[in-house]
Amino acid sequence: MNRQPNYFRFIHDNFPFLATGFLLSFLSSFGQTFFISIFGGEIREAYGLTNGEWGLTYMIGTGASAVVMVFAGGLADRFRVRTLGIVVVLLLASACLFMAFNSIVALLPFVIFALRFTGQGMTTHVATVAMSRWFIATRGRALAVAAFGFMLGEAALPLTMVWLKSMIEWRTLWVCFAVFCVLACFVLYRLLRLERTPQAMAETTQSTGMNGRHWTRSDALRHPLFWAMVPAVMSFSGFGTAFWFHQVHFAEIKGWSHLALVSVFPLGTAALLISTIGYGWAVDRFGATRLLPIYLIPLVIAFILHWYAPSLGWTALAVILMGVAGGGQATLLNACWAEFYGTRHIGAIKAAAAALMVLGSAIGPGLSGWLIDQGVGFEQQQLGYAATFAFAALVLIIPTRKARQALAVPL
Repeated sequence: MNRQPNYFRFIHDNFPFLATGFLLSFLSSFGQTFFISIFGGEIREAYGLTNGEWGLTYMIGTGASAVVMVFAGGLADRFRVRTLGIVVVLLLASACLFMAFNSIVALLPFVIFALRFTGQGMTTHVATVAMSRWFIATRGRALAVAAFGFMLGEAALPLTMVWLKSMIEWRTLWVCFAVFCVLACFVLYRLLRLERTPQAMAETTQSTGMNGRHWTRSDALRHPLFWAMVPAVMSFSGFGTAFWFHQVHFAEIKGWSHLALVSVFPLGTAALLISTIGYGWAVDRFGATRLLPIYLIPLVIAFILHWYAPSLGWTALAVILMGVAGGGQATLLNACWAEFYGTRHIGAIKAAAAALMVLGSAIGPGLSGWLIDQGVGFEQQQLGYAATFAFAALVLIIPTRKARQALAVPL
């Protein structure tokens, strides 16, 4: 794709492809922690679970989805988005029905697995792999536009769901989500009626990574840069997820209503929107490697503020900072895999990264829930999270500097 002078022209010229990424990202909301946690109180009550037991259940289901992602993610290198994306969304609809009708506590980890694998895992994976492969010079902007779908879900769904829960039984809502997913499949098919296969796209849009190579997943896993990125990948998904997962508990210990807490979330989404646009432009202008070590810094401040927060205004500021960092997570990390390792095997490589991200989102709620049950306050945990983000940022400095030197095309 050619570089365009502005976002509006860029979106107009590439609408079907960008709309596909946007819609898939929005649909991933049904398997994201910020969405599932909205129903955390109802789920714990329905199954008689403590915070720790609910966190452990979530960790098991999410952890299993991370393992499966390693193997399933490579399917994005073999099948069209029109085929794979629709199949994944139909499976997501089935997972929503599983949540709606399951009444057996022993099956709850399987429900979480189904939602997390199809929603957070594969739906997001297909969207980002498609953007990374279809676009090269404008990859950052393409990833940013796709991420807007996730932002819309994060901004609109929490308040909407809290409001709807007061009028509609929560299981009925999950049936509605399944119906929405099925209807979205018709839209996806229409958008991609002219889509070419990944192999055909690769003939005209494939780009190399470091040292001018097309890296395989096994090559990437043997490279130290991949593992230097692991703390960033896992800490953001892990502890960011822990905050959203325990949002009801966090509101309780702060003395706020759940509705009051979720009312500040759109501020974070607005910051995420602005940040994603900025990072999308910056990735195209400067390259991902120059930006990677700095995007976690707002999270260090954010989680210190969550710990301190004597009033909702302080947490609102922290949520805004989380949104600022989230713009980097949405565009920067996804662009890095293609920039470092090329696009020929991007599906398989990103599947490994996605598995680590999902694993982090499994560990975060489970660990934090266990610590809550052990008497370690959720407020105090925020300081530990802040320290982890600082460490993750520091370990990226030297490896990314070496990666810039190894890239075939000077930045």
